[in-house]
Amino acid sequence: MLDPALAAFARAYAEQRAAEGRRLATADLLALPWLRHGPQAKQWAIRARTFEAFMRRVLRPVAARKARPLTVLDLGAGNGWLSYRAGCEGHLAIALDIRGDKIDGLGAADCLVAHSPGRIERVVASFDAIPLADDTADVTVFNASLHYATDLAAVLREARRVTAPGGVIAILDSPFYGGEAAGLEMVLEKRLRASEWFGERTAVLTSLDSIEFLTPARLARASERLGLEWRRHRVRYPLAYELRPLLARLRGRRTPSRFDLWTAAVR
Repeated sequence: MLDPALAAFARAYAEQRAAEGRRLATADLLALPWLRHGPQAKQWAIRARTFEAFMRRVLRPVAARKARPLTVLDLGAGNGWLSYRAGCEGHLAIALDIRGDKIDGLGAADCLVAHSPGRIERVVASFDAIPLADDTADVTVFNASLHYATDLAAVLREARRVTAPGGVIAILDSPFYGGEAAGLEMVLEKRLRASEWFGERTAVLTSLDSIEFLTPARLARASERLGLEWRRHRVRYPLAYELRPLLARLRGRRTPSRFDLWTAAVR
């Protein structure tokens, strides 16, 4: 059961996503993250590269090492696309999100569940209080979601608790900056433009004190008592993405974030 503030945020976020045209047809859901057409295709071209790195450097090596199907915990699962891909690899996926709506929340995953029978479980919950037993997952993935945390150390502690020894925690598609200053510039810009982007939903969508971005130092501080040592795996993104820092400097704009893949082994 979500607390009222988080439930209100989830409803407003679903409305915002609907207004942005985020609801996808079945064929497009089944294609994710390799979406080849439509207004979201460029964004998914970035996310597909991160996912491919995750499969190559995390999921398949852990599966080979354990020599059995894995339990993959997909935190911030959205419409369940990553859980579906894990199911296609023969693993059990637990898709967790605060949203159960059919726009691009867990309710949208009906067709993916139907195409992967017995491979996907859905849980509507917050990742700062995961309703699972200790050591449940072999691989725990923050799926474009960790920057929504309000207490980074607490959220990582929960992820560490539910991940079994020998497993891996991975961070996909959250904005990283080299230092605080660049990230804070982004937060300021977002706040100044929030009413332009969100309209009447602005108050609710800006009500949570999310961390908004990550830095290596932030991640290290939040993990220091958890025995987690993070490793960055640089992902090769499309050329236009890789040129963003250069173009920002030439145009006198703020430093853009990077995604990449970050992992920590659980001992």
